[in-house]
Amino acid sequence: MIWDNPAWFWALLLIPLILWMQYRYYNKKQIPYLTYSDTSDLEYMPGNWRSYGVFAGFGLQVAAVLLIILALARPQAERTYQERQVEGIDIMLVIDISSSMLAEDMKPNRLLAVKEVASEFIGRRESDRIGIVVFARESFTLVPPTLDYNLLQNQLEHVDLGMVRDGTAIGMGLATAVNRLRNSDADSRVIILLTDGENNAGEIDPITAGELAATFGLRVYTIGASTDARTAPYPVHDPIRGTRYHEIRVDIDEEMMRAIAERTGGRYFRATDNESLEQVYREIDQLERTAFEELTYQEFTDLYRGLLGWGMALLLLSFVCDRIVFRTGLS
Repeated sequence: MIWDNPAWFWALLLIPLILWMQYRYYNKKQIPYLTYSDTSDLEYMPGNWRSYGVFAGFGLQVAAVLLIILALARPQAERTYQERQVEGIDIMLVIDISSSMLAEDMKPNRLLAVKEVASEFIGRRESDRIGIVVFARESFTLVPPTLDYNLLQNQLEHVDLGMVRDGTAIGMGLATAVNRLRNSDADSRVIILLTDGENNAGEIDPITAGELAATFGLRVYTIGASTDARTAPYPVHDPIRGTRYHEIRVDIDEEMMRAIAERTGGRYFRATDNESLEQVYREIDQLERTAFEELTYQEFTDLYRGLLGWGMALLLLSFVCDRIVFRTGLS
């Protein structure tokens, strides 16, 4: 609630002045009295109910003045409405699920680290349609572009190796995402491609897929996810000896990844650990922000009528008390 004419609150200072003046008036007024030799026997007599109402009229007048002053200050109920116009973005997350994603240069391994960071990325988006493509030797659309973020999070949680045959068909993964976005009517269309290796499978070359993305006006951000060392620890599960590790080579075709990003107006990032991977997704999150335009409307409803009505009613009631109900020589 707000007050349209708060200057009227200064008038509240009149109330203490009225009380003081009334106090002085009753102190100076000569009230008839009778002299008794001893009034101790009257001390415990129950009071007459009319005696308590002698000052009721004056009290009601003070309350009426208070309500009228509040009404003059014009209280209002404020309601605010916001209309949001959104320039939406369509985003496809393309995730490598080849066996090398089990390497543990990221914790607990590359795939789980990517899933966790991608989940956080989805959680930060607003009003953007997001889809997921996974690839190894083949690729397929796990989730088409959607606003159902709960569905995205649920499907991302179940992404795992073995969903398709092993291999690294980067071109196929990118082409599948391009096919999903090429007819989109979104103001901005983005592909985030993450892999930890080189293209070694598939019928479509990654550069060709990148050119296809550029033709349809799609921007591609590419991420190479692996340590910057030459090798990375890879777990091997032995039924007799248990889990043991051997080193696998780190082979990321950075030149190819950079070329795809540059041809489409995107950028190439290298993520060597969990922290840098999180930073990459946060940077992309800032580069591809949804544009919002908010229009704010305010509606005001006057509330003074109720206060004014009650104030006038109390004034009338005070007159009834003084002149009829509690009529005395003090009035």
